[in-house]
Amino acid sequence: MMGSERSRMLYERAHGLMPGGVSSPVRASEPFPLFIKGGKGATLFDVDGNRYSDYCLAYGPLILGHAHPRVVEALRKQAGEGTLYGAPTELEVEMASLISSLYPSMPMMRFVSSGTEATMHALRLARGFTGRSKIIKIEGAFHGAHDSVLVKAGSGAATHGTPDSLGVPEEVARNTLLAPYNDLDAVERLMREQGGQIAALIVEPVLGNIGPVLPREGYLQGLRELTSRHDLLLIFDEVITGFRLAMGGAQEYYGVRPDITVLGKIAGGGLPIGIFGASEEIMSWVSPLGKVYQAGTFNGNPMSMTAGLETLRELREKGHEGLFHNGERMRKGLQNVLDDLGLGYKVQGIGPMYQLFLGREEVWDRAGAMRSDATLFKRLYQGLLHEGVYIPPSQFETCFLSTAHSQADIDRALGSYEKVLRGLRP
Repeated sequence: MMGSERSRMLYERAHGLMPGGVSSPVRASEPFPLFIKGGKGATLFDVDGNRYSDYCLAYGPLILGHAHPRVVEALRKQAGEGTLYGAPTELEVEMASLISSLYPSMPMMRFVSSGTEATMHALRLARGFTGRSKIIKIEGAFHGAHDSVLVKAGSGAATHGTPDSLGVPEEVARNTLLAPYNDLDAVERLMREQGGQIAALIVEPVLGNIGPVLPREGYLQGLRELTSRHDLLLIFDEVITGFRLAMGGAQEYYGVRPDITVLGKIAGGGLPIGIFGASEEIMSWVSPLGKVYQAGTFNGNPMSMTAGLETLRELREKGHEGLFHNGERMRKGLQNVLDDLGLGYKVQGIGPMYQLFLGREEVWDRAGAMRSDATLFKRLYQGLLHEGVYIPPSQFETCFLSTAHSQADIDRALGSYEKVLRGLRP
């Protein structure tokens, strides 16, 4: 690995122009973040000419890796025909048709520009449809950076110790009820106490923004049963798990159908996107058919539709077997490294998702994740960078694999983990 002088200089300039020198808090790292120049396949290149094997993948969207030729060529062609029209396109119809065939829970949908927008509008839709104000949110889940869900959130909010953001009115926060992940009893208590006031429960089927935390057996099925029995809507935030665990997402993988589905990340093929969808009965409440307002200049823009369509088509053709195989290879290999070094840390994940939790117990909820050693993880992150391995700079994120990662890439990364972890042993 070469030096990082140009990244340092750019950070000094950026620090006076953007809060913390970054455009999103999850990108902040000490002593400064790397500034990236480009990427190809499973490799990133920074402005100082360093190469990294990338297991961050822009926090999840790039399931085909960087600059996939099929996606690049399609975008080049579309750009020549225009990047934005502010009018309907055939691409939107093709994309909606493909997604509805994969997700029976959402025969109708609305395209927006980010996961934050999609969850915000999904909750607004749930409130409009039910006529109720309160929602249940799962502790540690991250559903974007809007007021209703910035309460005990994951991702950057957990990393930087500010799970409750200033600027969120108390009256808004009071409408957000909290329950631990994997705790059906806590959910049922809330429903019994305030069920007539609750519009929806929103959940990441697999907690992805506090590290991959998996549902216990029967948990998602239990949420489906409880929400149906108490007559409120179940919202699956599949911004991370959508198309990743199966083409039909976590709801296909676990066999649970929600009332409203939120998608993002992979669906945009590396360009901005968010999608929320549901039955025709529910979606007919969205403007212009109904009185739940939603609009956006970049909704369904042709560039995101193009990149998303090509990504989903390529992924469907390749299948998920290789992704799951490589994910298992990474997790088992990393656990073997820990065992050989006599370290009691835990490796968790599913499919092409993984994380090393620097704690002694399996993690089943936010409280368990927060017991991990976030300070030691920063040293792990820096050590891996020096070995040419790029992961998210936080204990409370998920690492990802793409179809571009080879078994040799994974084995080299495991060697880097071993070298760095050996130096971190107490």
